[in-house]
Amino acid sequence: MKVLVIGSGAREHALCRALSLDPDVSALHCAPGNAGIAEVAELHTVDALDGAAVAELAASLEAELVVVGPEAPLVAGVADALRARGIPVFGPSAEAAQLEGSKAFAKDVMAAAGVPTARAYVCTSEAEIDEALDAFGAPYVVKDDGLAAGKGVVVTSDLAAAREHALACGRVVIEEYLDGPEVSLFAVTDGETVIPLQPAQDFKRAYDGDEGPNTGGMGAYSPLPWADPKLVDEVLASVLQPTVDELRRRGTPFAGLLYAGLAITSRGVRVIEFNARFGDPETQVVLARLKTPLAGVLLAAATGRLDSLAPLRWSDGAAVTVVIASHNYPDTPRTGDAITGLDEVAEQDGPRAYVLHAGTKRDVASGDVVSAGGRVLSVTATGSDLAKARERVYQAVTRIGLDGSHHRSDIAARAAADAAADAAAEAAVEAGPGAASA
Repeated sequence: MKVLVIGSGAREHALCRALSLDPDVSALHCAPGNAGIAEVAELHTVDALDGAAVAELAASLEAELVVVGPEAPLVAGVADALRARGIPVFGPSAEAAQLEGSKAFAKDVMAAAGVPTARAYVCTSEAEIDEALDAFGAPYVVKDDGLAAGKGVVVTSDLAAAREHALACGRVVIEEYLDGPEVSLFAVTDGETVIPLQPAQDFKRAYDGDEGPNTGGMGAYSPLPWADPKLVDEVLASVLQPTVDELRRRGTPFAGLLYAGLAITSRGVRVIEFNARFGDPETQVVLARLKTPLAGVLLAAATGRLDSLAPLRWSDGAAVTVVIASHNYPDTPRTGDAITGLDEVAEQDGPRAYVLHAGTKRDVASGDVVSAGGRVLSVTATGSDLAKARERVYQAVTRIGLDGSHHRSDIAARAAADAAADAAAEAAVEAGPGAASA
């Protein structure tokens, strides 16, 4: 199978890495890609938002599957242009991608489908904004209605900051705050059949202890040892399948990757948001644990054959990813800094730890890989459990040099510690009374 991946971030590098390991993939292409993706795929120049150009590239490469990674091309209708040319594509239509492109649209779909979510107001005027903020009170949750590259949401107890963000958005969704831990759950769907993947948890705040501003994501881990074993089945029944069914009922079937951002609240599971594509950095850890070859799964979704797919196979171990960000991220990041240590990670830590590139490029003059964005690298590692995966990922992180960079040191720390404590307690119970004295 010849596969073309559209995008240039760590999500696309994770997809390309998984596809490159699939024996059914005979040729792998990526447009526009980055310095890391170039090691596993042939890169091409294309305007990812230009559906006609993407379709022409796919046709020229005789691609038998196109995987659209980022949200902006999906909302721009790139998948529609590919389908019009008869090229199988993994990614929803522009109309269905409004599930991510418009928070208001998503709320309307959830209401019609009976999907549990936060109460919300859609505001377009200053008076409506003030009324909504007053109605919910602190902490305030303010969301830009449109795409904002993962940074359009402000959660704050500062009324002035919430109001300032709301006024800057134009059309804005203001909703009640949802308590409890957050979970990311992906599902592959062909518009009818829905197959959930394994859940993950990401870390949105820039600094340790969930301090600092929201970002596109500073790290993630999977599995979630603290989560209810029935969580995935519950979310499939109450969120994912009803949403897919509602979109099909409306005549806008959703085929691709449906991402549900969830809050496990004191009142049950609630949807925070939907995305219409693989999330970043959760994709890095979810695909690290997937044992089923990826290309066949995506092609089955693109061609309406998910109902005949064998059950997915997963590693029993764990995966952790840590994002290394540029100086000043998430504000205007500094770029052009040389990155060192990439070869050392490959030589000393691979294949159990590896680096996925996000904002990188190769400097033509020096030949160095340099920073080219805010989130620069996703260092990812696998292990028998979260503690081992954490140990490996942070060992690999120490080998990376990037002037002025920063990363969180607490990704999966609490979950790993809790899992270790639970395992110790379980072992003590199994050993029985008197084991310690013996």
